[in-house]
Amino acid sequence: MVHSSQSLPPLDTLETFSRAARLGSFSAAAKEGGITHGAVSRQISRLEHWLGVRLFARQARGVNLTPEGMRFFARAQEALTLLSDTDERWTPRRRKTTVRLSLPPSVASMWLFSRLPQLERDDIHLDLVLEHRLAEFSEGTDLAIRCGKGPWAGVRAIPLWSEQSFPIAAPALANQLGPEPDTQSLLKMPILHDSNVEGWRRWLAADGIDYLPRGQDRRFEDYNIVLDACIHGVGIALARPPLSDGALASGRLVPVAERRLGYHVAFHLVRPDGALSGPAAELAKRLMTEADHSQSTITQFIAPHRPRS
Repeated sequence: MVHSSQSLPPLDTLETFSRAARLGSFSAAAKEGGITHGAVSRQISRLEHWLGVRLFARQARGVNLTPEGMRFFARAQEALTLLSDTDERWTPRRRKTTVRLSLPPSVASMWLFSRLPQLERDDIHLDLVLEHRLAEFSEGTDLAIRCGKGPWAGVRAIPLWSEQSFPIAAPALANQLGPEPDTQSLLKMPILHDSNVEGWRRWLAADGIDYLPRGQDRRFEDYNIVLDACIHGVGIALARPPLSDGALASGRLVPVAERRLGYHVAFHLVRPDGALSGPAAELAKRLMTEADHSQSTITQFIAPHRPRS
């Protein structure tokens, strides 16, 4: 982000920030300031973007200051003139530009964390927001990773990778099944899945089985929990490469069937439809490079305008 001043944060955001911090609510700050809730959210996001830290923890009811927010609030309350004093001014000491990436916990823990040094390098700091809800680019998010079919209105998205799924289990459970178990043998075991069971339905449909979750089967909200349960022998799951690659490479999980089927949804890199900032475009390039996209595909995705169809 380009600063209008090298020494002070955006001055028009400070009064709004102070109201929200004092009242503990964006809605109350909007009412007191005579502006909309959206305007408050945008100003706070702009200030957080400039500072490179999160000032508020968003709660179901209202907001709470983070430790960084409490520190900055103490300074903001002193007055803008004090902030401009060369001895007392707030000066964020940063060598990196912060880019906010929203993504599911499973992608963070099983794919991104091991690649963090290559993604950040010496010039970018990633502010990771781990969530499943729709990414709110108006609240300061630069890029997002989401699972689905796409495309989605108002944003641009591209699948990061394609997935060839197959059943997997812990070695002890695989030994119980024996070599080359048939589908009926697999169904004697608990089936593990995340909030979308369609992957298992499609895989079992190839054997003419109309699968519906049973009492012994288990559902978990995020795929990393599915894999953890599978590693502990709770049941069998579907591999979703590359998220499952680490557990398979280490031997904690093993394949229990040969048939592979393209997964019905994909993890997409999502960006706002407008132009990306330089750092956000660079991060998108690095994410897509790590996912083995071609240079031409990367160039099209980070371009300011959609390619003509």
